[in-house]
Amino acid sequence: MRIGVDFDNTIVCYDEVFHAAALALGLIPEGLPVSKDSVRDCLRSCGREHDWTELQGYVYGPKMRDARPFPGALEFLEECARSGVAVWIISHRTRHPFRGPQYDLHASALQWIEDHGIHAPSRIGMPGDHVCLELTKLEKLERISEIGCTHFIDDLPEFLLEPAFPTAVERILFDPAGHHVLETRFRRVASWQEVRGIVGL
Repeated sequence: MRIGVDFDNTIVCYDEVFHAAALALGLIPEGLPVSKDSVRDCLRSCGREHDWTELQGYVYGPKMRDARPFPGALEFLEECARSGVAVWIISHRTRHPFRGPQYDLHASALQWIEDHGIHAPSRIGMPGDHVCLELTKLEKLERISEIGCTHFIDDLPEFLLEPAFPTAVERILFDPAGHHVLETRFRRVASWQEVRGIVGL
């Protein structure tokens, strides 16, 4: 078994960070629900797409240190390590934001991984070459195929439905907010505990 896991919004939860950053910058009203989606929808509904784009660069860059893992995500990686199950983090992440200050988004992600003990031998011990930050969606798909993943976990149904997605891979949609409850084209989970059940951990 070889498990591939997306990074942003699958291992890392950004709901509180996006809300706090947008509030601090005066981009949203105080009463807005605390979620990434509510911040995005608020800004887009006001025609402030550029603000949303710059906010993403800020959050995925310097504010990433404040993001928390989804409940059970690191414990899942730990259990895989204990059970001898190989796991790769495979993410589509540009090197720099599309708009605004040119933060190094790869450095921010790698630092978060380091800070949360994912490489630490005493905790998860994931090898450095098991973290793949790909510049394009196509490169992400190619990496999944090259590694020979048996399972892949992602928060975006549109990515799991890509025509080039390897057909032999079991696709698992991570959907903790229940946005895709009617999805039947692949397995849908609302928690990392459910993922453990699917892969037999």
